[in-house]
Amino acid sequence: MPKRGKKYLEALKLIEKEKLYDVDEALSLVLKTASAKFDETVELAMRLGVDPRHADQQVRGTVVLPNGTGKSVKVLVLAKGDKVKEALEAGADYAGGDEYVEKIKNENWFDFDVVIATPDMMGVVGKIGRILGPKGLMPNPKSGTVTFELANAIKDTKAGKVEYRVDKAAIINVPIGKVSFGQEKLAENFKTISEAVIKAKPASAKGKYLKSVTVSTTMGPGIRLNGEKLMAR
Repeated sequence: MPKRGKKYLEALKLIEKEKLYDVDEALSLVLKTASAKFDETVELAMRLGVDPRHADQQVRGTVVLPNGTGKSVKVLVLAKGDKVKEALEAGADYAGGDEYVEKIKNENWFDFDVVIATPDMMGVVGKIGRILGPKGLMPNPKSGTVTFELANAIKDTKAGKVEYRVDKAAIINVPIGKVSFGQEKLAENFKTISEAVIKAKPASAKGKYLKSVTVSTTMGPGIRLNGEKLMAR
């Protein structure tokens, strides 16, 4: 077990280990446990009662958080022709075609956070799928990152669009903002993402859906929420 620092142990004393907190209580507490000198990210972790090995129990989607993520997002658009100009005018940080694919492939260049591609570029993008995939950067129609509607995609991404996706352990991890947001804005973001995940419950998922729900800061301890109350909201 890793040795915990003094600030972490002090924060831990504020949390009742066995208690399942309501949303407002949990978010108020998560702000009190933030002790780092930087503006920590507030993370939401949800362990679901699904089996990700089955295609019909995948839980995945995107939402635009009403208050954003607090992070400045750099967008790379892979397109050709007039779409390159359109992307740059819409606010993309980088836009182009083969030259950026080669730059990623040969120079290990990753000065971006999100990749958006037009459908006619996916054959080229596939060449770097093994590079982008493990980093969670591969464009995908399900996440809205393969589209000809570049202006909307760039706008949503810059505004705070986040993707939620269940991993092999049936857990979704997603940021809901920064400590500096304060409780009200964090609560609005929490509501948006939690309702989306609940709405995305697969019909084939049986039993308890929200097995555990936890919020924490980058450096702080986890605070468990009452999943049954969230399902009943």
